[in-house]
Amino acid sequence: MYAGPMASTDTPGQGTGHEQPVLRADAARNRERIVSAACAVFSQRGLEVAMEDIAREAGVGVATLYRRFPTREALIADAFEHKMTAHADAVADALEDPDPWRGFCGYLERVCAMQAADRGFASVLTLTFPAAKGFEAQRDRAYRGFVELIQRAKNAGRLRADFVAEDLAILLMANAGVVEGTGEAAPETWKRLLGYMIQSFATPAPQPLPDPPSPTLMHRALLRLRPGPRKGCPPRR
Repeated sequence: MYAGPMASTDTPGQGTGHEQPVLRADAARNRERIVSAACAVFSQRGLEVAMEDIAREAGVGVATLYRRFPTREALIADAFEHKMTAHADAVADALEDPDPWRGFCGYLERVCAMQAADRGFASVLTLTFPAAKGFEAQRDRAYRGFVELIQRAKNAGRLRADFVAEDLAILLMANAGVVEGTGEAAPETWKRLLGYMIQSFATPAPQPLPDPPSPTLMHRALLRLRPGPRKGCPPRR
């Protein structure tokens, strides 16, 4: 979810949020089929699935897929923009809770549950797509709301004073690892991790935390986590 000062850089390129040229009816149908197939495949198998598998699921040729989505990142951002919007809506809902701490904890549970329910989205929340304007606009909306959520919980005396927005990115990275590691064998494990984390976020804090990474360093960390094909798959274009 993290969106620091650099996360919305106006980098030109393909991606969600750019105005799309008007497509012929058959081209539009192909695009919808590709996005629908990508949502399903990424959710079930993660972001490293071969583009050929997505094309096969969509019933189109690989050349057609790359014509609509020249890069894997463009397809991922388009496939998950609706879930990033739902994520931003979850922050807005939390801000409406009259109990700031309950709203804060409820939001953390909701976003971690979204990760647990979708392998692709578990990773998407720890990535950034500067060229995908619509996608990143929703991430920015979520970030601004979360900053407000933090302040409300601190003002209520329930959230430790040294908690910062970057701590959410760390939590989501950890939760994504638990979701990936436990899979279907122990699918509820993430709840225990979250329970431990919420206890550590609450006041009174037993001891001060080490300094957090700066927003710039965290953004660089997210840029390092680029989705790629599995071994044996052709390179991304």
